[in-house]
Amino acid sequence: MRSLFGRFKEIWKLMFLLVLMLFAFSYAMFQGGFVSWFLFYSFLPFALFALGVSLYPLGRFSGERTFSHREFVAGEPVKVRVTLKRGAAFPLFYLIVEEMADDSLPESRMKEARRLIFPGFRKTFTLDYTVKNIPRGEHVLRGIRLKTGDLLGLAEREKVLPLEDRILVYPSYEEMVYRPFENRFDQGAASSNERISRDSTMSVGVREYQPGDRFSWINWKASAKRNDFMTKEFEQRQSHEVLVLMDCEDVPQFEAVVTFGASMLRAMLRKGVEVGLLTVSGERSMLPMRGGEEQQHKLLYHLAKIKADSSVPFEQVLAAESFAGRQNTLMLITAKLTERLIDKAVYSSKGHGSVTIFLVKNNQEPVSGSELSLKTAARSRGIRVFAVHEGHFAEAFSEVTSG
Repeated sequence: MRSLFGRFKEIWKLMFLLVLMLFAFSYAMFQGGFVSWFLFYSFLPFALFALGVSLYPLGRFSGERTFSHREFVAGEPVKVRVTLKRGAAFPLFYLIVEEMADDSLPESRMKEARRLIFPGFRKTFTLDYTVKNIPRGEHVLRGIRLKTGDLLGLAEREKVLPLEDRILVYPSYEEMVYRPFENRFDQGAASSNERISRDSTMSVGVREYQPGDRFSWINWKASAKRNDFMTKEFEQRQSHEVLVLMDCEDVPQFEAVVTFGASMLRAMLRKGVEVGLLTVSGERSMLPMRGGEEQQHKLLYHLAKIKADSSVPFEQVLAAESFAGRQNTLMLITAKLTERLIDKAVYSSKGHGSVTIFLVKNNQEPVSGSELSLKTAARSRGIRVFAVHEGHFAEAFSEVTSG
């Protein structure tokens, strides 16, 4: 509809220009004299220029958009260069170049992407602009709008170059050091979230036989030399797996929740932990537990595109999952601590390694009295709750190890 109206407006202005030129010529012909012809010849250059602008083929413009790189981190500036080329060197008086972005990049962030330039006879010209503090997500630049006209506004032209580019902005993160911890409580229970297994293909020494050792582990040569049963000592491997559940409800702290999630996942993967992520944002998404650079890329890519679209409370998400038979650690990231969430966490911790809840707060946002009461109640039931503040996420696991 907008393009149809713009086309109609161009045609109407062209007809008005032609009528105006015909009227000026008729006036000079019938009136005669120096004044009438002076007015006609004075108006004629402006009219011819406006006519040239009306007939100028803006479709012969071509554009190219380049970035320093395609992947960014939330909050950093994005530098963009737009190069425009045209075939005919018509002397355009001015040209307004404007980026067309989707709703994820509002006009307030794209102010520098609208520029007025004076091309003259040039066939190639560039436009550099910067998008400051770009938000997390996948953003689409749909095209470039060109506007031009004459000196008197008798002719106005507009053309959109369909030049689409996508920018992927990963969530920001804070540097932190992940420290595995044991599940110790005042009741005296202790269960480590690290499971130790022996690699029977890698013998590193011998030791005295202990009850429970397998018969196949006995080193007969060493036993004969020492006149006592000696058992092979194998290399020990620690298997540490963490499943992270992130709350995707629409709350003011959601971006802080995503930032903390990205920081924690990145820190755990750098320590060699196998990490999985479960989110429900519009639909359920489960990334199985793995380690390595590829897993980090998948997790951060998922967090870059995730939105606060969950219509299901976090405790229902936790209740709908089955963790039977799993001994990996559960970590819950949320901005809302409720009694029902603690109840579901207690139920999920049965037969499980450990369950920890991270309550994410914005910078300088205090922990309420009710949240402190719930935290104490959760600890008495075997569930750890830690409040972490934006800008101080690095202290999360130092608090855990000292808690």
